[in-house]
Amino acid sequence: MRHFKKREVQECNFSYFLISVELCFGESKTYLKTEITSSAGNNSTMRQRWVHSHGYLIYLLLLTLWRACSEADVSGSDAFKNNITLFTRILDRLLDGYDNRLRPGLGDRVTEVKTDIYVTSFGPVSDTDMEYTVDVFFRQRWTDERLKFNGPMNILRLNNLMASKIWTPDTFFHNGKKSVAHNMTMPNKLLRIMENGTLLYTMRLTVQAECPMHLEDFPMDFHSCLLKFGSYAYTLTEVTYVWTRNATLSVEVAPDGSRLNQYDLMGQTVGKESITSSTGEYTVMTAHFHLKRKIGYFVIQTYLPCIMTVILSQVSFWLNRESVPARTVFGVTTVLTMTTLSISARNSLPKVAYATAMDWFIAVCYAFVFSALIEFATVNYFTKRSWAWDGKSIVNDKKKEISVIKKNNAYAVAVANYAPHIGKDSALPTVCKSATAEPSKAHPVAKEALKTFNSVSKIDRMSRIIFPVLFGSFNLVYWATYLNREPVIKNMVPSQ
Repeated sequence: MRHFKKREVQECNFSYFLISVELCFGESKTYLKTEITSSAGNNSTMRQRWVHSHGYLIYLLLLTLWRACSEADVSGSDAFKNNITLFTRILDRLLDGYDNRLRPGLGDRVTEVKTDIYVTSFGPVSDTDMEYTVDVFFRQRWTDERLKFNGPMNILRLNNLMASKIWTPDTFFHNGKKSVAHNMTMPNKLLRIMENGTLLYTMRLTVQAECPMHLEDFPMDFHSCLLKFGSYAYTLTEVTYVWTRNATLSVEVAPDGSRLNQYDLMGQTVGKESITSSTGEYTVMTAHFHLKRKIGYFVIQTYLPCIMTVILSQVSFWLNRESVPARTVFGVTTVLTMTTLSISARNSLPKVAYATAMDWFIAVCYAFVFSALIEFATVNYFTKRSWAWDGKSIVNDKKKEISVIKKNNAYAVAVANYAPHIGKDSALPTVCKSATAEPSKAHPVAKEALKTFNSVSKIDRMSRIIFPVLFGSFNLVYWATYLNREPVIKNMVPSQ
């Protein structure tokens, strides 16, 4: 409201009020003029006319404000349409005469592409196929002077439709077996164009790449899975790649990005190298993901069963050497169990031509089990030859037992021949009593001979000590050797 004027004119007995209002909104002006007259002699009539005129004035003011707001909305929509038109003109001007077949700086400079990777999901890792899967946001940044612009904005935020109309790097993964660019619900690509001609091009990829493994220390092994990428057509003199930032930020793994069941992601390192082929020399960017295998699964599934099987095979040393069926069952069953465990342990591994750390452990356990069976065969062999390893011969006891039995048989024949005359001859009862008493005296001798025959073999006595000590020493050396191996990795960025 620019000004408000009130003028009072007195003429005779009348009062005359003149109210003039001038409103200005933008380029639109509204004038409002209200005249109120009243008679000095009639105050009530004057008050009614004043109230009526005041309400009318408010109504006119509101109507004027609504009109001004409507005009402002129209002007805002016009400005929005003007912005859209401006964006369209900028894009049309950028693409006018633009040839996306030519790289930036052709004939003038080498095109430098800055890259970095954000890993959203790492894994799984396949031991049998020696490959791994990684889901990444792959970012590339370069400068194209042909796309400079001047406008009210500093950045043009675009999608994949614009990316197909400009030059983009022909990056591919050297060790990738299969790569997928996500297209649901639209191609997952992002393009940003800065006013100085710098472009940011981001896409979401799932890469299935090779991961060569050396399984000599399996399952206490470490691996480094490599991701290699570079230009497919442009040589080192045309397009070169560099990391956007340092190693800590160039390859970043999400805190919850690990999808590994058998491994721990220790960290990653980045590098740069060049390779030479028949078509020229090319820049190759490398990213190593360092993995350490978790041993818990293999301890439960393989190591503990092998250790328990070896202990079970050594229980036979405490059984009587005449218990041939029991000791045979122990020996044969444990050997077959070790055979089954060795076969099942190899199913989760590729068919490599060398022995792994688990193979050596299973082989030693198999040797202990088989040695326990051979030990029983040796003890049983000497037992069948009727002499014991402890030097106590039982041949003389056997002869004494046979002579006692013959003597008892002689008494029994004499008693049978003179049985009808037992009641007539008074001396026969004495002979009969002595004949019947002799066999009872022979039994302790026979029992004593059996006791000597069941004596513990010296081989079993030595095996009860030697086998557990050797097996315990082997486990001590085995676990101390493999668990203390830690690879030395330079410039590794620990995983979060």
